[in-house]
Amino acid sequence: MHTDLVATRLKLQSQQSTPPKELERSIAIAQSDACKSAFLHTRFDSARSVAAQPHIAETPLVGLAVSVKDLFDVAGEVSTAGSTVLADRPAAAADCPAVARLQAAGGAILGRTHMVEFAFSGVGTNPHFDTPAAWDGRYNQPAGARTVGPVARVPGGSSSGAAVSVATGAAFIGLGSDTGGSIRIPAALNGIVGFKSTARLVPTTGAIPLSSTLDTVCALTRSTRDAVLAHEILAQRDVALSDAPLSQYRIAVANNILLDQMDSTVARAFQRGLQRLRDAGATLVELPLEPLNALARIQQTGGFSAVESYIWHRPLLSRGPLTRAAYDPRVLVRIERGAQMRAFEYFELVEARAAWITQMESALRGFDAVVSPTVPIVAPPISHMTPGTERDDAFFHANGLLLRNTSVVNMLDGCAISLPCHTQDELPVGLMLWSTAMRDDALLSLALKAEATLQF
Repeated sequence: MHTDLVATRLKLQSQQSTPPKELERSIAIAQSDACKSAFLHTRFDSARSVAAQPHIAETPLVGLAVSVKDLFDVAGEVSTAGSTVLADRPAAAADCPAVARLQAAGGAILGRTHMVEFAFSGVGTNPHFDTPAAWDGRYNQPAGARTVGPVARVPGGSSSGAAVSVATGAAFIGLGSDTGGSIRIPAALNGIVGFKSTARLVPTTGAIPLSSTLDTVCALTRSTRDAVLAHEILAQRDVALSDAPLSQYRIAVANNILLDQMDSTVARAFQRGLQRLRDAGATLVELPLEPLNALARIQQTGGFSAVESYIWHRPLLSRGPLTRAAYDPRVLVRIERGAQMRAFEYFELVEARAAWITQMESALRGFDAVVSPTVPIVAPPISHMTPGTERDDAFFHANGLLLRNTSVVNMLDGCAISLPCHTQDELPVGLMLWSTAMRDDALLSLALKAEATLQF
């Protein structure tokens, strides 16, 4: 993995480098084959002007490169959420809070990154734009980059380009969103860190919504300590870290559906990760978490994303068949499912979620966190997921598996982090630590210690 943000800041403080020099390094990577298709639009000259500011070294991000998912408003730019439907909308009049906070902290925005259309998938493909290839841990390069070698694999979504920009070394922070796993899934498939904070901690204003209930603004980084810094900037709060050793942590191992259908690479890496945590002194307890069995029933009418996205998209869809034809068919079918939900069913969903959260909080009492695979499979080949009705079954099967574990945390209104747990000769695999709402600081404290045990 490339040098992280914290180490690069120290390098700048010791005058071993300069912000402009580090930025040029990032721009070179962003323009290379490693980042092919990761950016929809770039703004290198603007980034250079940020890095060249005389007092930039006094800021938290010291003029280093960040990327912004094409979901967020940046003043003077058009936010299209990876669609062609919104190409004619006016440019944003102001930065959204998340972007404004990154820029105020000295972040140099390289550009807007590729994403799943309207953030509605965990796979990472988009029929309107070429799909960037996931980083391949076996070769320390993007999948498919070699003339003879790895197969190009999906980057995960919906924050696909954000993850690739961080994994390749172009950006130190990839601003993204997580509604059902859109930060943690691409983190796992690219071998980097993805932290989903408790949703209420960062404003979603100025971000095109998928689900007003579940959307979380958060970031992809190269390390947990970078994740702490990024969260402090985005949430405008100090993280209170604990120095308690791993031997004082009690972690539940979700012994249920979250372990089903693991492929051999994920199963091997996950079991190895559990053993590393035990060897470091953590207490791991298998826990069935019975309330998880009720989730499918609670969401049988489509869940929050379907109905809340339909409410937002209804005015667009009313324009007529030409507009409807411009949508990714795989996205449109899920948005339109929300039209079937009746008002009383939505209120029942809200009530059922609240009751389910109470049950989960009770089941997790006495545990510092839960550990599970971030996703049960490695990244599928892009060629198996590209648009086409003949591949729809494979796409929706993979999408369901990729979202299954991560979406639990969004329904819980909780916090979670995906940490790399693979060896250098394996495809990237993520280990997810997660907990209930507002346990962010305790989770990050645990993740800092767990990360050290999982590195190979």
